[in-house]
Amino acid sequence: MQKRDLPSKTCPVCARPFTWRKKWERDWQNVMYCSVRCAARKARSSDTVQPDATKAGASWRR
Repeated sequence: MQKRDLPSKTCPVCARPFTWRKKWERDWQNVMYCSVRCAARKARSSDTVQPDATKAGASWRR
C-alpha cells in the first residue's frame, strides 16, 4: 500500500491534512489531532472564553 492510498483526516486545530500511521492502526476512529502540539492547543483554547462571548469588564478566562 502506498502513502497516497492511506486514509487521511484534517486536523481541527491547524486545518492540515494528516494520514494514517501504523501506530494509530487500532485507534484510527478516535484520532482527532495531527500531533501532540495540536491536541495541547485545543485543550488550552477550550479553557479560554472568546472575546465576543464575554460581558464588558469580564475576565478572558473562565
